[in-house]
Amino acid sequence: MQYFVTSDALASQQTDCIAVGIYNEGELSPSAQQLDDASQGQIKRIADNGDFSANPGQTLFLHNLTGINSPRVLLVGFGKKTKTTENDFNTATAAAIVALNESGAEKALCCFTDIEVNERTTVWKVRQTACNTETALYKYSQTKSEAKAVKKPLLECAIFAAQNTDADLQKAAEQGAAIGAGMNLARELGNLPGNICTPTYLAEQAVALGKKFASITTTVLEEADMEALGMGSLLSVSRGSRQPAKLITMEYKGAGDSKPVVLVGKGLTFDAGGISLKPSQGMDEMKYDMCGSASVLGTLQAVAELNLPINVVGVVPSSENMPDGDANKPGDIVTSMAGKTIEILNTDAEGRLILCDALTYSERFDPEIVIDIATLTGAIIVALGSTTTGLMANNQQLADDLLKAGNDSFDRAWQLPLWDDYQPLLDSNFADIANVGGKEAGSVTAACFLSRFTEKYTWAHLDIAGTAWNSGKNKGATGRPVPMLVQYLLNRIDANKSS
Repeated sequence: MQYFVTSDALASQQTDCIAVGIYNEGELSPSAQQLDDASQGQIKRIADNGDFSANPGQTLFLHNLTGINSPRVLLVGFGKKTKTTENDFNTATAAAIVALNESGAEKALCCFTDIEVNERTTVWKVRQTACNTETALYKYSQTKSEAKAVKKPLLECAIFAAQNTDADLQKAAEQGAAIGAGMNLARELGNLPGNICTPTYLAEQAVALGKKFASITTTVLEEADMEALGMGSLLSVSRGSRQPAKLITMEYKGAGDSKPVVLVGKGLTFDAGGISLKPSQGMDEMKYDMCGSASVLGTLQAVAELNLPINVVGVVPSSENMPDGDANKPGDIVTSMAGKTIEILNTDAEGRLILCDALTYSERFDPEIVIDIATLTGAIIVALGSTTTGLMANNQQLADDLLKAGNDSFDRAWQLPLWDDYQPLLDSNFADIANVGGKEAGSVTAACFLSRFTEKYTWAHLDIAGTAWNSGKNKGATGRPVPMLVQYLLNRIDANKSS
């Protein structure tokens, strides 16, 4: 998809379709009003006749309006004026793009920057329009025998901004497109079944990313390499699987010798729970237990696509967690790369077992910041639902920066405590630490476990078990938190420029 920003008069635009916003009760956005004036009131008459309620996501095509060069005009509902939320904006723009893609229009002009969305800026609306365009056009088809292709898909999306004097607007469109493409990569990896997206397949995709971008160097460690490093915790999880574990690193160089931001993504390509077997209902969704790793690949792709002046390292520990004669047993004790012994009270708390060795391994990159991303606990879904990512950190400034990035990108997180009061829940009579802390504060004690392996650097933990995928009718990976992570890196670059 090609994107550009324009401020040319709408009625004279040479394009296949112009999409404009309409509010409830027939109120027109400034762009819609401009076309209404050019067409001698034709749009207002249609908006007033009651056939178009303008609820968020509703669309209606108009054809061959007098005084307008474009053969099509698409009316897009944005709800009540002054009450349009970010969710309304995302719903409406995504619906508009789907309608445009199926209309036969190859070129379209989207006029959504004049929609009032809380206090969001034009830059935000341009970026979000481009991002929503990418994600709205994503369709999973890799394992379907017949993929339905659109005969004449949308190829070009122009974004209208009445005051296009800001050089940041074109950059915002490029950033939104890269973020959306990164989300789609994460969604595709997450949606693949566990018999295809194995640790080996995940490693192959990381290698392919390194071949696509010269700025990314990918390295894959095999089980023998991990054993030599003393990664007994990670390897104890993979023992129950026929699929060999992989430790994948992707190093993006964009800022010389500066210390990198390290992103550690949990890569459990299927989690049956091990000997502590999960219930069968919904177990198919445990293919999504690698969405943390998928978000790291998606973020690295966006960073490389935008050629950002920052150093970023992606670290992905990848394994399956299966029941087997050689699998971890409750009560087993393993030794981590850090030398700490771990009593495994529940084999279904395996994500922290592979992450702890990856977090120790991350020390070798001399990181400025480390952020791990993991579908770690069902408890975070109980606490925050499927809307909000859980955030815990050993540094309040980092937590604040991630919260801001989440708000900026509308990929939001909420901070939970990481207090020493919770650490005794992980005490073990037989090892340095237990891998679970009981039924209370499950998300917090999981983060407390990880915190014991992050004492040498500034670290944050994102629990995305509630936000990484949708269940039910719209089942599928979401691509979150790629927007938050890319926004955090962009904010960090801007802060370094101004300091």
